Amino acid sequence: MKLTGKQIAVGIKEYLIMAIGMYLYAFGWVACVIPAGGMGGGATGLSILLNHLFPQITMGTFVFIINFILLIIAGFIVGWNFGIKTIYCIVMLSIAMDVCDAVIPENILVYYTQNIDSHNILLVILGAVIAGTGVATSFSQGGSTGGTDIVAMIINKYKTISYGKIVISSDFFIIGSSLFIASDLATGIATVIYGYIMIAVYGYTVDLIQSGNQQSSQIFIISPKYEEIATQINIEAGRGATIIDGQGWYTKNPCKIIMVVTRKRNASQILKIARRIDENAFCTMGSVMGVYGKGFEALSKI
Repeated sequence: MKLTGKQIAVGIKEYLIMAIGMYLYAFGWVACVIPAGGMGGGATGLSILLNHLFPQITMGTFVFIINFILLIIAGFIVGWNFGIKTIYCIVMLSIAMDVCDAVIPENILVYYTQNIDSHNILLVILGAVIAGTGVATSFSQGGSTGGTDIVAMIINKYKTISYGKIVISSDFFIIGSSLFIASDLATGIATVIYGYIMIAVYGYTVDLIQSGNQQSSQIFIISPKYEEIATQINIEAGRGATIIDGQGWYTKNPCKIIMVVTRKRNASQILKIARRIDENAFCTMGSVMGVYGKGFEALSKI
């Protein structure tokens, strides 16, 4: 398929925005959360633990190694259908963590906030908001930071468990593990408390920006190019699509309707695929209260 100048420009913009999102995410951690003695979950939280044990290896390197291992495992278990944007965000995040760590003066925000009561909690909250904004920005362009997303993909291969439960479980374990590397019990307890505050604010920020990131969207697409759109949704977004027979009552002409149910964080990617293939495609999107089946909640939960 030959790319037009407009498509190239849109692609460059998307990757630039994802890079900005990853640098915001890294800044939130390096400048706010870590200097305040905070903790978090996912690949970044695990990288902090490993960096404490092996300080000669940078956090950015650990982020890359953890995600690389997860990608290899997921590749053998669920297939190699990873989007280039996910790999791009993982590499960019690894670079951003090391760049921010090298460029940002050590404890600079701690210095300016140390006279404020509970300044550590304020820094953790600020870092969570900045990091959440960065991740939501990347999600809006179809990117992903890997980590828990890859773990969820592997787990859902064998058992349907919601994304939210996987995130909570993994974060609870990683943050709790920080107790074992703390210099004393009081410091360890404070780190755990900061960690739970971090993931709560971080999750709320992402959900707020994404209008409910963990919720699901039901998308209907009407287009004469329905076959091409549905195929690209399968390939690029990794989502299933259902073709429904319809009829335009004004024109009395038969039509095909593509129905896609996806997480809200992936909805913009679906719409961009439809727009790229058919600029005149008629699309509707709405939130759904509950989705049950493979990749969502288990039907047994009803």
